[in-house]
Amino acid sequence: MTPEQAKGTAAFLTTVWEGEARGTSQVLAAVGAGNRDYKPDAKSRTAWQIATHLATADIWFIDSIVNGAFAWNPDAAKQAEAQFSDAPALVAFYEKALPERLASLTALSGDTLLAPLSFFGMFEWPRVRFISFASNHSIHHRGQLAAYLRAMGSKVPDIYGPSADSKTGG
Repeated sequence: MTPEQAKGTAAFLTTVWEGEARGTSQVLAAVGAGNRDYKPDAKSRTAWQIATHLATADIWFIDSIVNGAFAWNPDAAKQAEAQFSDAPALVAFYEKALPERLASLTALSGDTLLAPLSFFGMFEWPRVRFISFASNHSIHHRGQLAAYLRAMGSKVPDIYGPSADSKTGG
């Protein structure tokens, strides 16, 4: 891959992620105060734990790619997740922070996007490849949370088209 191809790939992947953000915000917003402790199994995270992880991990992933290092600090993660009192605050954070961070990805040079980056010593890829990895992580947790919604008494939003809970759904 050339630096120009890396820039084009980054632009494409961040545009795709921006498109996913609407659905993510809707799923985050569906976690109400009365049902945020729902979890389908004792081994599962609660709805609120997934929601706060989803919103803050997206930002962490992008910051890690931009800064050129993945460093996990569990205490910092817990502190970041604990700053939100309700879904509207979480959604407001996500809707402000994500576009800002995605812009920082597209601002990286092609050479920087091609620079190798280690993911905790497990594998090493060019930074640009981690954009899709991070977006997939986001979609994975959004899917987990969306699967909780109806069982916990919330409505499933339209993510890729009408849901059974929407006005236009079946």
